[in-house]
Amino acid sequence: MTERQKDRPWLMRTYAGHSTAEASNELYRRNLAKGQTGLSVAFDLPTQTGYDPDHVLARGEVGRVGVPVAHLGDMRRLFRDIPLEQMNTSMTINATAMWLLAMYQVVAEEQGADITQLQGTTQNDIVKEYLSRGTHVFPPGPSLRLTTDLITYTVNHIPKWNPINICSYHLQEAGATPVQEIAYAMSTAIAVLDAVFASGQVPEERRGEVVARISFFVNAGVRFIEEMCKMRAFARIWDTVTRERYGIENPKQRRFRYGVQVNSLGLTEAQPENNVQRIVLEMLAVTLSKDARARAVQLPAWNEALGLPRPWDQQWSLRIQQVLAHESDLLEYDDIFAGSHVIEAKVGALVEQCTAEIARIQEMGGALAAVESGYLKSQLVSSHAERRARIEAGEEKIIGVNCFETTEPNPLTADLDTAIMTVDPANEARVVAALHSWRDDRDEVRAQESLSALKKTAAGDGNLMAATLECVRAGVTTGEWSWALRDVFGEYRAPTGVGGAPVAVTAEAGTPLAAVREKVARTAADLGCGKLRLLVGKPGLDGHSNGAEQIAVRARDAGFEVVYQGIRLTPEQIVSAAVAEDVHCVGLSILSGSHAALVPDVLARLRRAGAEDMPVIVGGIIPSADATALRAAGVAAVFTPKDFGITEIIGRIVDEIRTANRLDPLEVSA
Repeated sequence: MTERQKDRPWLMRTYAGHSTAEASNELYRRNLAKGQTGLSVAFDLPTQTGYDPDHVLARGEVGRVGVPVAHLGDMRRLFRDIPLEQMNTSMTINATAMWLLAMYQVVAEEQGADITQLQGTTQNDIVKEYLSRGTHVFPPGPSLRLTTDLITYTVNHIPKWNPINICSYHLQEAGATPVQEIAYAMSTAIAVLDAVFASGQVPEERRGEVVARISFFVNAGVRFIEEMCKMRAFARIWDTVTRERYGIENPKQRRFRYGVQVNSLGLTEAQPENNVQRIVLEMLAVTLSKDARARAVQLPAWNEALGLPRPWDQQWSLRIQQVLAHESDLLEYDDIFAGSHVIEAKVGALVEQCTAEIARIQEMGGALAAVESGYLKSQLVSSHAERRARIEAGEEKIIGVNCFETTEPNPLTADLDTAIMTVDPANEARVVAALHSWRDDRDEVRAQESLSALKKTAAGDGNLMAATLECVRAGVTTGEWSWALRDVFGEYRAPTGVGGAPVAVTAEAGTPLAAVREKVARTAADLGCGKLRLLVGKPGLDGHSNGAEQIAVRARDAGFEVVYQGIRLTPEQIVSAAVAEDVHCVGLSILSGSHAALVPDVLARLRRAGAEDMPVIVGGIIPSADATALRAAGVAAVFTPKDFGITEIIGRIVDEIRTANRLDPLEVSA
């Protein structure tokens, strides 16, 4: 081979943060010492959705899935002894992206950094929040304004920063096919760039600088060839869109720049050791091809389907990257797929199909119009339902789940309660107490004046970043900044996509769904009601609604009347709806770890409402000890990711309804 310089490895990150700013800071410094080359900050759900830790909806969520950052003091502690001018920091933050970047900038200034040298990324993609992850706050119009203001501010003041990371990752988690993942992400990029250029905040001759700072965050599933071709198709379509729609002539500015987190959806609770080889295969899809190689990679841990990974588990994932980059010869060669007829044909087909879907979305008025109409969400719910149906039918094989299920005892999970990390329940009270001290110690007049100025700017059309920076310096909190904007912009509940989802599995005679439908009908007749009614509720701030939506759709197809109001409900709201709708069962879906606080609250409120006989079932990422505690508290059944048969789950729900109403068990053969 011709001697050539070895390529530089991609940025290696670990998505991390938990409990408190101090605990997360310690974790970051340990990870950097192990050879991690960039930071990826996971914020907790209150921070992501604009609530302070003492808000009712934050209960049970503080420090669970990330670090709580309620004010400038938290941000200072988060990055203590980490020189931000030398760091490349990714922040997974969307609705409150402007707020978190403003705090990051102020901490950097306090460290003496030149902010023009800051490097990193704010995710800042609100469209996918409406579709898949659920941390949106404001309606689409104001949300797009916040995105636009942040992009134009960074281009002018923090030129090395990536102000948006258009994120198709969660679209795949919500069921997107490769075509949908590319098309929806590109449609989002078009909506954002159109808005930025229409704002008049960037002169014509600097358009290329804006395009050059747009990055993407994608998902890599286990279908290795398809995923690698998807990345090549992404790059080809981006090059075309930026050249033809926006007239960007410089090929460097048109380069498709992306980071990746490989697929967490495909990680299994059953035989979790198999997740290691899944993670490796998925990483190869985004690293083997030089012409479409990721700029940054973060890998989940083998045990994420069980609960929160420990530092050792995160280290294992980092070492996977390091072995590939430093021990193998991968970085010594040009693109090893160039000239492949198979790859070229697959990429060409993806480009053609994606271009057609992008055109269809543009005809609807663009990505935001397709969000508000419910088109994008219903398409994702449908795709996810079809995938789940293939898994249940055994057409799509998952090792250890629907085939090859026999297994030796697993030493990695012999003691399940120590195989994951848990957050101390007392942590929340400490965070809340620290928040109250912060409020007591600040200059209250300056804080209130800065909030008034923020609301005045929001009511006009000025860039919101300057007012946001003053709020940071004045000691305003995350919740206060968000509520000030809520007062002006309002809040938004996105379409659920459940009503428009087509039937995904057949119910002909002899099928499992037919048997469950008969069970539902006979139980309704025994109870003397027209239809069984199921309330599907998502208490707290967990916005990952994919599982809840699939239960709702399948229950509908089985003959239930389903009450599903979407995400972000308090236990009080869920119980009120259950009583008002006179449902026969309450199903709660929680993936954030807040089940220990929120489920007992729902049970207690049902008892106080005189509905203690109404069965409550719970689904989510729930460690075995927690599942035992929930059943002891009165939960009728607990389902975790290993329970992949949705039709069987619906059948179990009917059984619990019969038990609660003292009806004899009903056996109906498929």
